Amino acid sequence: MLIIRKFQNGDELALREIFFNTIRNVNIKDYSEVQVQAWAPDDYNQSEWYKRISSINPFVAVLDSEIVGYADIQDDGYIDHFFCHWNHQGKGIGKALIHKLIAAGQKKCINRLYSHASITAKPFFEHFGFKVVKKQQVKIRGQVLTNYVLEKFV
Repeated sequence: MLIIRKFQNGDELALREIFFNTIRNVNIKDYSEVQVQAWAPDDYNQSEWYKRISSINPFVAVLDSEIVGYADIQDDGYIDHFFCHWNHQGKGIGKALIHKLIAAGQKKCINRLYSHASITAKPFFEHFGFKVVKKQQVKIRGQVLTNYVLEKFV
C-alpha cells in the first residue's frame, strides 16, 4: 500500500539514492552522460545534502515500507524536488505526490504552483495541468542543461 507522509530525520540517504538513481537511469534518456553526472555527481557533501533535504521538508512516498519517491512544495508554491524511484515509474507514485502537493498548496492558500522541470518531467507536469512559462538553460557544475518553468493555477 502506498502512503504519503512528511519527511522524517533518517530519510535523507534513501532520498539521495532516489535523486541520484532517477537522474542517472531515467533522465539519461533526455540528457547526455556528462550532463547527468554533473546534475547527480558520484561525490557529494552528505552534510549539505542533509541540510538541503531538511530545508525543503518534502513529502515522502512509501510503498510497502520502501521509500519510493519524494516531492516538496514551498510557501510560495515552488516545487523544488520531485522524484520517483527509477524502478517504480508508472505505478501512480508521481500522481499521488502531485495530488498531495496540490492539496497542501490549497490548504496554505497558495494559488500558483510552479517548478523548473527537466525535459523528462515536463510531460508529467503538463498531464496534471501545468503550462510552460518558458524554456531555459541552466548551468550545473559546468554543464548547460535545458529545463522548463511550468506553472499551474489552483
